[in-house]
Amino acid sequence: MGNLLYVVAVILIIGWAIGFFAYSVGAVIHILLVLALIAIIFRLIQGRKVA
Repeated sequence: MGNLLYVVAVILIIGWAIGFFAYSVGAVIHILLVLALIAIIFRLIQGRKVA
């Protein structure tokens, strides 16, 4: 599950970067960035669980 959060975060950051530099769609780009940061922070707070 942790790797999935990183994948989602990376996809959202890439989408934000493309939108910010190429399309300037407005608030949607910043929402993507915020979602990516939330996913990363959630993963850091969750930490690694010992099996």
